[in-house]
Amino acid sequence: MEQPPRPTLDSVTTIRDDGSRRFLFPADARGIFSLLRRASGLFLIAFYLSLPWIKVGGYPSVFLDVANRRFHLFGFTLAAQDAWLLFFLITGLGFLLFFLTALFGRVWCGWACPQTVFLDHLYRPIERWIDGDAVRRRALAAAPWSPSKAAKRLAKHGLYILVSAVITHLFLAYYVSVPEVWAMMRASPGDNWSAFAFIAVATGALYFNYAWFREQLCIIICPYGRLQSALQDDNSLIIGYDTRRGEPRSTVSAGKARAADGSAAVSAAPAGDCVACNRCVNVCPTGIDIRNGLQIECIGCAACIDACDEVMVKLHRPTGLVRYDSLNGFQGRKTRWFRPRIAVYTVLLLAGISVASWAFSTLRPANIGVTRMVGAPYIVDIHTVRNQFLARIVNKRTEPQRFVVSLELTPPELTAIGFSGVVVVPPLGEIVEPLILQMPRPKYNGPFQVWVSVGDEAGSFHLRRQVEFLGPDPRLLREEEQENARQGKSN
Repeated sequence: MEQPPRPTLDSVTTIRDDGSRRFLFPADARGIFSLLRRASGLFLIAFYLSLPWIKVGGYPSVFLDVANRRFHLFGFTLAAQDAWLLFFLITGLGFLLFFLTALFGRVWCGWACPQTVFLDHLYRPIERWIDGDAVRRRALAAAPWSPSKAAKRLAKHGLYILVSAVITHLFLAYYVSVPEVWAMMRASPGDNWSAFAFIAVATGALYFNYAWFREQLCIIICPYGRLQSALQDDNSLIIGYDTRRGEPRSTVSAGKARAADGSAAVSAAPAGDCVACNRCVNVCPTGIDIRNGLQIECIGCAACIDACDEVMVKLHRPTGLVRYDSLNGFQGRKTRWFRPRIAVYTVLLLAGISVASWAFSTLRPANIGVTRMVGAPYIVDIHTVRNQFLARIVNKRTEPQRFVVSLELTPPELTAIGFSGVVVVPPLGEIVEPLILQMPRPKYNGPFQVWVSVGDEAGSFHLRRQVEFLGPDPRLLREEEQENARQGKSN
């Protein structure tokens, strides 16, 4: 059985000395952590696959309707103008990830990352079902091609492609809905060529990733593995090996403890609890040896804990030789859960939650925008000074709404044409209408502010937008009027 080389500063366990890739065949681990990870992984997969099917408020639980610029999140509807609120969601998730990493290490990678969840709970079970356990998979990979091997490869990769296609179609349903995806599937690819191209490319990318690339994504591409070294410290909870208890390593043969090199153990230097079975290495999905210390390739999946505990139970030795603990804990020192970086992350997280709560509390079921029409900023005729705007109302509710439009804090002489009074907007729709404001020339004394107000008839909310009424210098208007008056008298 090929064993991984000892990691060095300039190499990883999936690269051989000659630079070629070393493919991994991780063995199955059985234990409490494997059971919990399987339960959580299957729950997350079911959660992901069910969201486009479960409707809340007449729409899928998560429906990112980019075509209509609407985002439905568990009955909460955001318009395109509310997309700035997603900033708080994204940054909040970032602060939460920093907080969890500082406390619990790479718990995200091992327990909730889609790469790990889909690989360990969908693709690898298919591989085990068709190719067998790790020993059989390794032997099959090294065996020459035969009808049996070709049949297994076709079956396995055919199922890989099918699973990848299902995941991709469900991902597309988050943006166009399940009925629309089903309609696209029944239509000709040419009728929806962009969606067809996306499905083909995304399915191919998923198949490539989960069938061949696998752990290389975590080791080479994912930036989080590099970032964790800056987020963790000696008090962060990690998976590690208790060297004080396990060293020097020994083997167990015929009921007698022996050193790892095969020589008989002596009482002056009693052997540690590690029996050098390499079971922790064989089950590792990234091929590392956890006994070499904390490594960047470790994704915190806890497979090595279950593997080691299983061996310890058989040898009637205490479990926990490989366990969750901090670096201080492995050195026999006390783990400090509350420390400066935790305090900083907690403050940032609470501040983000507070600001996000305030931002979402300002959200209204409608939105209004008023923009000046393209062209001249104002128009002057013999009687009035006129400004022309385009007013737009967006209804975020799933039923038609009647909105009342009015002007606030305006001169009494100002009149509005077009966008005023009661306006009916269809469900999740919008209307754009011209709003013309005009002021009698004799009453115009310079630019001033106008507030355009929109509310529903029940008075449950109120929106205001400010625009500026522009015009020429009033002195020029007065001089022009005086000149016209003089010419009229002369005539």
